[in-house]
Amino acid sequence: MLRGKRILLGISGSIAAYKSIILVRELVKEGAEVQVICTEAALDFVTPITLATLSKRPVFSEFIKSRESGEWTNHVALGKWADLLIIAPMSANTLSKLVSGNCDNLLIATYLSADCPIYVAPAMDLDMYKHWTTTRNLNLLQERSVNVIESEDGELASGLVGKGRMAEPETLLSTIKRHFEVDSRIAGKHLIVTAGPTFEKIDPVRFIGNYSSGKMGFAIAEIAEQYGAVVTLITGPTSLSLNSDSINRIDIESAEEMFEAVKKEYDNCDAVIMSAAVADYRPKVRYSSKLKKADRAIDAIELEDTQDILKWLGSNKNQQKLIGFALETDNELANAQKKLENKNLDMLVMNSLNDKGAGFGTDTNKVTFIFPESNVTHELKSKKEVAKDIIDALETII
Repeated sequence: MLRGKRILLGISGSIAAYKSIILVRELVKEGAEVQVICTEAALDFVTPITLATLSKRPVFSEFIKSRESGEWTNHVALGKWADLLIIAPMSANTLSKLVSGNCDNLLIATYLSADCPIYVAPAMDLDMYKHWTTTRNLNLLQERSVNVIESEDGELASGLVGKGRMAEPETLLSTIKRHFEVDSRIAGKHLIVTAGPTFEKIDPVRFIGNYSSGKMGFAIAEIAEQYGAVVTLITGPTSLSLNSDSINRIDIESAEEMFEAVKKEYDNCDAVIMSAAVADYRPKVRYSSKLKKADRAIDAIELEDTQDILKWLGSNKNQQKLIGFALETDNELANAQKKLENKNLDMLVMNSLNDKGAGFGTDTNKVTFIFPESNVTHELKSKKEVAKDIIDALETII
């Protein structure tokens, strides 16, 4: 459940910081990647070498790593890296800064940069926990969609007995695991996603290809994996990398290689999303050595059809659900509807080069979902948001 998840753990100044050492160990045992950020006060209670040894990553606590070299800690990159940020323990001082935005340390700066879910585990003495400012601040955090893991009752460092103890590491771990639990119709289903272009060789240095970046397919694969699907990503040449080690990535180059890879996985899969931009044609003759300008052959390259992968999948499907893509420039809806029918698809994702922000290479897309009996047009969104819409649609038809 936590394998490959990126957990950012913030530790503030509290005696309860010793529990965070146990939490780091348990998260790592579950397969999570853990990055620790400590406030200056936290370092009075725990040592960086202990946390770094357990997390297998250096501990960050300062904005500036070296004033001599100008090396600094990129809090924005940290905030974007994480799948979840948990601040445990969260002292009364850190609580106040989270609410006010008083950005005087690396942890607060990272919190302000994070666009992932955030959890906090308060830890303070009884009277501090009961104080009206604490109550107000915790309520404000919850109103801003920060998840508060309630403190527990028990003996406190002051000798008082009551509420204020940070939740035990086991409770924190189970809370994090519950966050990543999947309630989805595609959980456990085997899903094939194709991405990127194909390159059809002319000779060892030249090819016929297209401008597909693979961004849409990679986003679909990652969202599907987050929904609990067992994902095989078959991708053409691209510079993209995956954010999850749980996705089975198969790299191919040509349309023929993609067809063979998809066909091999097809019988055992539940659904295929063909977002790759597969070449329709390839050179009939592929030269083993580089063609020179003087060669007449370079003036006229004879082409032949590549395997129509989507057509083959539609003709050979049993229980599988099949989603195709169409990039159109003219008569978009009519052409897309024809493709849906001819290739026996359950759904087709159509986008048009006439729509600004859609198509190859962009970080956004504007699509229309074509179903056998209806069409649904979506507004311009990020490709990750479009990927989520596609997976949500797949859940309704699987």
